[in-house]
Amino acid sequence: MPTRDRSPFASASVVAHLVRGVLAATLIALAISTHAQFPWLSAAAGVGALVLLRGCPLCWTIGLVETALKGPRSERWRAPRARPRG
Repeated sequence: MPTRDRSPFASASVVAHLVRGVLAATLIALAISTHAQFPWLSAAAGVGALVLLRGCPLCWTIGLVETALKGPRSERWRAPRARPRG
């Protein structure tokens, strides 16, 4: 379950996110190239690509940006936390 700090579209790392994107692009190409000869394979590849993208390509792109921003540099943009008293 996503926490407040983590989007359902983000990944653990940028590399993992890019690997998911490459695999999804491969499945999309497979779906397009086999749609006439093997419609069931094409449909399965399309569904697999949607699962890897966690939705549409825009959802994947949003996740990429969120994953990149949550890296080590993201601490600069966060508001400082108040220290507890007492």
